[in-house]
This record gives sequence, structure tokens and C-alpha cells, in this order.
Amino acid sequence: MQTIKTPNGETLVILPLAEYESLIDQADIAAANRIKADISAGRDELVPAEIVTRLLSGESAVKVWRSHRGLSAKDLAAEAGISAPYLSEIEGGKKEGSLSVMKKIAEVLKVDLDDLT
Repeated sequence: MQTIKTPNGETLVILPLAEYESLIDQADIAAANRIKADISAGRDELVPAEIVTRLLSGESAVKVWRSHRGLSAKDLAAEAGISAPYLSEIEGGKKEGSLSVMKKIAEVLKVDLDDLT
């Protein structure tokens, strides 16, 4: 390892490529271990490829997550405190749903609000 001072006083470090790549590998492994720990602790989950594909294809995120969670539209509407027709309009793209309603839906579906947009 070698250090260099730049004209503005910043210290730079020069590493052999193998040492640099080892540091990157260690950082990647640490990040993967954090993700595994979050999944094991229930703070995160693996999302099946089918769900990702449906979301990326433009299908209603509320509908996709609802079906993934095994909820009927009637059950989701009841748990979110909204009418089934209103949920149907949200899933069908006819209405966007107010922020408070979307927060309730996200809570019931156990997803972040961002996952429904």
C-alpha cells in the first residue's frame, strides 16, 4: 500500500489490484449476510420471480400483492376499512386511492407504500 498527497491536501491510497478486489469481495459478502439476516428475522422477504414479472408488466401492484398474500379482494377491502367496489376501482386503475387508503392497503399487505406505486 502506498499513500499520495494531492495538491489540495487530500490523501490517496494505492493498493495492489488483488488487495482492492479482496476488499470489494468482503464488502459484497458482508452486504449479502446482512440481507440474509434481515430475511431470517422477518424484516425483509424474497419476492418470487413471478411476482416481479407481474409488477414489471404493469399489472396493478395492489392486485399482485393481494394475490401473493392470498387475500381475496373482499378480505383486503375489509381489513383496509374500505369498500370492495372502491378497492376494485383502485386495482382496475380507475381511481388512484387517497394517500391514507393506500397506506392502509400497504399495511395490510405488509409492503412499503412505495411498493404499491
